[in-house]
This record gives sequence, C-alpha cells and structure tokens, in this order.
Amino acid sequence: MSIYCAREFSALDIQTIRDLIIQDPKLQRSALSRKLCELWGWTKPNGDLKDMTCRVALLRMQADGLIELPASRIGVVRKRAHFAPTAASDAQAAIKQPVHEIGRITLQVVSGTAASRLWNEYVARYHYLGYTTMSGSQVRYNVFAGEQLVACISFCACAWKLKDRERFIGWSEAQRQKNLPLVINNARFLVLPWIECKGLASKILSLAARQLPNDWLRRYGFRPVLLETFVEYERHNGTCYKAANWINVGRTTGRGKKSTSHKILIPAKDIWLYPLRKNFADALCQ
Repeated sequence: MSIYCAREFSALDIQTIRDLIIQDPKLQRSALSRKLCELWGWTKPNGDLKDMTCRVALLRMQADGLIELPASRIGVVRKRAHFAPTAASDAQAAIKQPVHEIGRITLQVVSGTAASRLWNEYVARYHYLGYTTMSGSQVRYNVFAGEQLVACISFCACAWKLKDRERFIGWSEAQRQKNLPLVINNARFLVLPWIECKGLASKILSLAARQLPNDWLRRYGFRPVLLETFVEYERHNGTCYKAANWINVGRTTGRGKKSTSHKILIPAKDIWLYPLRKNFADALCQ
C-alpha cells in the first residue's frame, strides 16, 4: 500500500493506472487523472473531481518508479508569473487614524480576471515575499475601509507536515492524512504601506476568521476548523496575530517542505494557529 496526496493506493490501483496507459498510450495526463477520479469516486466535498490532486499523485508515483506516464504535451516551460507595477497599484491617500475612527472594514472575495490580476499586482509590488502562485483550494480577499482598499489577504491549503502543529492538535498519522483539508493556511497578508492604522491588522484577522468558513463552504462544500500561518520571527513579532488571539505553537525547522537534508535552507518561522471552533481537535482527530 502506497500513500500519495493523503490517499492510499493499493497494488490493484497502481495496476489500473498502468492498464489505462497501455490501453491508450496517447491519453493526455489530464484526461487520465479525470478518468481515474471517476473510476475511484475521488471527489471533493462539493462533488467536483480531485483531478489536479490526482495529477500530483501520478507525478509522484512516476518519480518513485511505480508508473510511466504518457509524455507531457506542454512543449514550453511556463515562466513564473510576473506582475509589473502599474498606476492601478500606486500609493493612495494615507490613513493614520486608529481603526475605530475609519470607515467600516469589509472583506470582498476576489473574483474575476481584472480583480485577480490587481490583487496579484499589489502583493507582488508591496509584500516582502512577493507574489507566488497558490495551488489547490484558495480564497483571496480585498479589504476595504469604507471605499478605500487597505489590505490584501489570502488563504489556501495548509502545510503537509508540521511537528509542532501535529503535537498541538494531538492527531495520529491516519487522522492527519484524512482531515488535513480542514486546516487552512493564511498564505499572504499585506496591509498597504501607506496605511498606518493602529489595530487594523488584528481587526482584519478577526473578521476573516468569521467570514472565511462560510466563503470556503460556498466554494468547496465544507467548513475548515483551524487556521495556520507562518511568521518569519527575525523580521516580524507576529503582534497582530497575537492581538487577534492566534496561538504560537512552535517554530519550523527551516529545511523547507521538500528538503531531504537536515541543513537549514530557508528562514525558520514561528507557527501560529487559530481554532475556528471550540471542538476543533475532536473534528481533526475523527
């Protein structure tokens, strides 16, 4: 039995993949992943096929020598997305009042090509980590004070393994693999640099914690029960997360999620968690 992308694959499953490839050597990888998901009933909670997840699993099986996929039909290596600054993301009027003196704070789900590109541009231009593509499930928000954009924030699938997170939850390996989708990662949080509004960041985090579960339910068919994020402790103290009642449960090793060595390759980060309901541990340990 082999495990890929939180799913167990039996020897029969592996043979099924090989048989489909032999039957139709010209079958595209995308069509193969969809056919397998239909055959196995491998779906998301909202009923959509998990074909992208299946494709990742197939690539990992090939890397492990279990299968040989049809040749990729993508002839050109895709370049990393780049969003050059335009006038649309230039600095706006500064806000320096405390949060209780500015307009009502609202979180608007990013939807549509134009809004998506502008969100990406703001993050690429002003976030110290820049813009990187988020894979898998995700929700992005534009945050407004009245009519003025003040921040950008995003949530996506969580980290695959974190020793200190697993210890805090108290789940077994089988429980982790089964319930990992119920944990959501706050991937980016950018308060625009001309906004100097005391208390705004923690206010946004609190609003997001209330709004995100319903937005995630509408998009993906289930509510998450725990949020996570990572703060580069040598650069930031995580003050806004602490003020919004997030919990610092430990620190990453700095090896990176795909590293096979014990060397520190990237900055170590503090791990912050926020339970979205009181019985979060019961839900994650089912």
